[in-house]
Amino acid sequence: MLRTITGLAVIIGILLLVLSVTAKNRPNTFEHSLDVQKESYSVEHEDFDRIIDVLTHQRCLNCHPSDNVPKQGDNAHPHYFGMKRGNNDKGFEATSCTTCHQSENNAYSGVPGAPHWSLAPASMGWEGLSRIEIAKKLLDKTSNGDRTHEELITHLTEDELVLWAWDPGVDANGKERTLPPVSKERFKEAVIRWFGNGAIIPSE
Repeated sequence: MLRTITGLAVIIGILLLVLSVTAKNRPNTFEHSLDVQKESYSVEHEDFDRIIDVLTHQRCLNCHPSDNVPKQGDNAHPHYFGMKRGNNDKGFEATSCTTCHQSENNAYSGVPGAPHWSLAPASMGWEGLSRIEIAKKLLDKTSNGDRTHEELITHLTEDELVLWAWDPGVDANGKERTLPPVSKERFKEAVIRWFGNGAIIPSE
């Protein structure tokens, strides 16, 4: 009898462990109208890596600071002129982002530009975070601007400021800025497929 009880306890323990791991890695279920083919989707799927490879590139990371200071260049040095986040993520009245940054790149001065140029909200600062932590922030509605998964897809694949990363122009020395390690087309495909299959975040 004791052996039977012990055996049952072991089985229950194993089942609880399996359920715990499954819950940790289960898809973030949501309703969407996307025409996405469901597939056998591995937690280690390359789409996640493609997305995070872009989000951690300096073209994106420079405007997602954790210290309210925008960064510049591939070496992520603090923005010239002592710029800070300021009001509405667009600097201060006398030093607003749009004083220099217009709706498009300036090839003569090397000042980059895109519509609604600004820092990402402070809640979306992911400078210094791990890849997993960035993904969690991206999906968390309390930090991502209350965006649903469909709204995140639109933001990541259609927002002109996001897409600027693949058309960053030249710097003040006339040198072309580096591009993310994934093409814009493959990034968009990865975003749609990743969300369409549950936006699975690999376990830590």
